[in-house]
Amino acid sequence: MFVARRVLLVPVLLLAGCSGPATVPAGAPVTSAPAATEPAAPAACAERVETGRLPDWADAGFTGDTRMRHVFGAGGHIVAILFAYPLVHARGDGANNKILWVARPEEGRSEPAPRTPLVITATRDGTGAPVVREVDGGPGPSIVDLPAAGCWRLRLDWSGRTDTMDLLYRPGPG
Repeated sequence: MFVARRVLLVPVLLLAGCSGPATVPAGAPVTSAPAATEPAAPAACAERVETGRLPDWADAGFTGDTRMRHVFGAGGHIVAILFAYPLVHARGDGANNKILWVARPEEGRSEPAPRTPLVITATRDGTGAPVVREVDGGPGPSIVDLPAAGCWRLRLDWSGRTDTMDLLYRPGPG
């Protein structure tokens, strides 16, 4: 009976050490929050596919019901409209990973920003090796194939703007 209590007590103590707010020791260096221009990074593998209507700023060129699969950037500056879903690494069916990128218009800007390529810097969850893809002319239609299945964190840069999002690429057939 004494052994059974000790065995149960160890997990309880371990769990107790993991709960509650973290504390910072006195005299610890203070770190600043990321700059306001940097989008907040979502938790690892936080693909958030929505299926509702596209926002008004992203539905130009569409008619009728604009319910489509899409993913918003963490900062809300861009949306990826997924014409192929799920996204698949090494598709064997002849289809493409077609994504339409639509940037939210900048508030307070009377004329469009100069168009530069949309640079996609993708890093697979758990790795440090980024892969870069470009969409000529800035946000617009694209086919974005990535070299492996997994959750990819995308940093999106265009016309002096930045946002991030996660997209999940599933394994291909075979």
